[in-house]
Amino acid sequence: MKQSLKSGFSFGITSGIVTTLGLIVGLSSGTHSELAVIGGILSIAIADGLSESMSMHVSRKSENRDRLYIWESTFATLLAKFIATMSFAIPVLLTSLRTAVLIDIGWGLSLLVVLSFLVSEYEGRKKWIDILQHLFVAILVVALSYGAGEWITGRFY
Repeated sequence: MKQSLKSGFSFGITSGIVTTLGLIVGLSSGTHSELAVIGGILSIAIADGLSESMSMHVSRKSENRDRLYIWESTFATLLAKFIATMSFAIPVLLTSLRTAVLIDIGWGLSLLVVLSFLVSEYEGRKKWIDILQHLFVAILVVALSYGAGEWITGRFY
C-alpha cells in the first residue's frame, strides 16, 4: 500500500476510534439519550472527518509533498474517519444504549489493537509496547469522558 494511503488510513481510523469512543461514553453518561449519541456520532463523522482531512491536507502541504500524495492522504483520512466513526452507530441502532456502549468499547479497543499491531509490524517496532500505549490513551479518553458526562449530569440535572 502506498505511504500516503497508510498515513491517511491509520490517522483516520485511530482518530475515529478514540474520538468516537469518548463522545459515545460522554454523551451516554451525560444524557442517557440514544438520539444524542447517534447525533453525536453523525456529527463526528461529518464535521470532524472533514476537519481532520483538511488538517492532514495542510500538514502534508507544509511538508512539501507532491500533489498526489497530499490528495491521497487527505481522502484516505476522510474515508477512514467516516467509516470507522459510523461503525459505532450500528450497536446504538440495534440494542439498548447501555449495551451499545459496552459493545462499542469492545469494538473500538479491538480495532485499536489490530491497527496498532499492523502499524508496529510494518515499522518493525515492539508490538505489545505500542498496543499498550495506544490502549492506555483510549481507556484514558473513555474514563475522562465518562467522568465529564457524570459531572454534567450532576451539575445540570
